[in-house]
Amino acid sequence: MTITAYTLAIVLDLFCLFLGYRFLFQPASAATGYGVPADPAGDAGAYLAIKGLRDGTLGVVGLALLVFAGVHAEAWFMLCVALVPLGDTLIVLRNGGAKAVAYGIHFATAIVVLVSAVLLFLS
Repeated sequence: MTITAYTLAIVLDLFCLFLGYRFLFQPASAATGYGVPADPAGDAGAYLAIKGLRDGTLGVVGLALLVFAGVHAEAWFMLCVALVPLGDTLIVLRNGGAKAVAYGIHFATAIVVLVSAVLLFLS
């Protein structure tokens, strides 16, 4: 189970880095995939960059915790970070995004992050 816990944690952390990259360098397509399209040339551009920085930073912090602080620190991090996709679910729903995206992407991600936390706690 330890290998599964570490692998899932690393994959989730790397996925955060990927999302950060997309929002910083491909903001229009990233926003559409998020579930709330935005025009990066307009006022939304700064917010898309902020999201990219947030997601990328979460990935870096997660990897750093796993390497330098250990599995239990990563478990607590994952437990706390699950609030982000839960909040994203609400944001998509409140802004007229598709329920399939809200639940199928963001809420599902929150569940996977919580599963990761449980596996890490058990390792």
